Amino acid sequence: MSLILGLFFSQILLITTSNAQLRVGFYGGSCPAAEAIVRTVVRNAVVANPNTAAKLLRLHFHDCFVQGCDGSILIESVPNAEKDAFQHQGVGGFEVIDTAKRELEVICPGVVSCADIVALAARDAITLARGPVYEVPTGRRDGRISNLLLASDMPEVSDSIQLIKAKFLRKGLTDRDLVVLTAAHTIGTTACFFMTKRLYNFFPRGGGSDPAINPSFLPVLRARCPLNGDVNARLPIDQGSEQTFDIHIMQNIMNGFAVLESDARLRDDVTTRTVMDSYLGLFNNPLFNRPFFQSDFADSMVKMGQIGVKTGFQGEIRRTCSRFN
Repeated sequence: MSLILGLFFSQILLITTSNAQLRVGFYGGSCPAAEAIVRTVVRNAVVANPNTAAKLLRLHFHDCFVQGCDGSILIESVPNAEKDAFQHQGVGGFEVIDTAKRELEVICPGVVSCADIVALAARDAITLARGPVYEVPTGRRDGRISNLLLASDMPEVSDSIQLIKAKFLRKGLTDRDLVVLTAAHTIGTTACFFMTKRLYNFFPRGGGSDPAINPSFLPVLRARCPLNGDVNARLPIDQGSEQTFDIHIMQNIMNGFAVLESDARLRDDVTTRTVMDSYLGLFNNPLFNRPFFQSDFADSMVKMGQIGVKTGFQGEIRRTCSRFN
């Protein structure tokens, strides 16, 4: 029993120590221009294509939810790489990370991890979309494992709210984290591929549509994603505010105008619905301390960015983000 307890507390100490090694300004001495370089690369990419901001944000989320924030989603050089998992369909922004890494390798070879570039790029993308400005603790190292089978715990659009909450809880994220991180869908688009079942064969109804969809919104969605139409056609997730980072998507969800099924499910749960109510100012009690969405979002992003990080002598610093050293 003492051996088991010893191993348990050793693991807790390792996790605590690893997280403690992340710090703002980690590259201040080893590569002072690191964050500026990433910021410039991201700005150029977003100016060329505003949808890149949402792609970089989603890339960070998908990376962190599988084996932690270790750049495992970037690997292309092995069979059955994580990047090829069904759960990662539509994830993009890889070329932006590759560009930043190439520039960093010129001035600071072998110093800045791909995992940190992903986290910094997501932060800079959010800022460019008029979201919050916040500091990113860095010091992550890149993982040495990338396997598509490990992506099975990713939240999916057809998950129940209970399953979504459970998946977030397993990563140490609260119901409030779930709501504010889901609200990142305020920017970006989705493919009709993810809409077909919700619009035409919603379970358990079979053959019908999700009753959570506002009746006035259903024909709009069906027009954008007709039955047997182009499943790769894209539509904004936050109708009416798809390129500005704000809480408009929460209002859409509460009114039945959610595009994604998983977003709509936030309204099904008392806790997540109450969190959304708090941001929308729907409580009449003047003593209620209404939270500030953008600061809460920044806090949740920093928290998410510390899931399962590798630091110290763990992992590696890749020379090329798409393959192991």
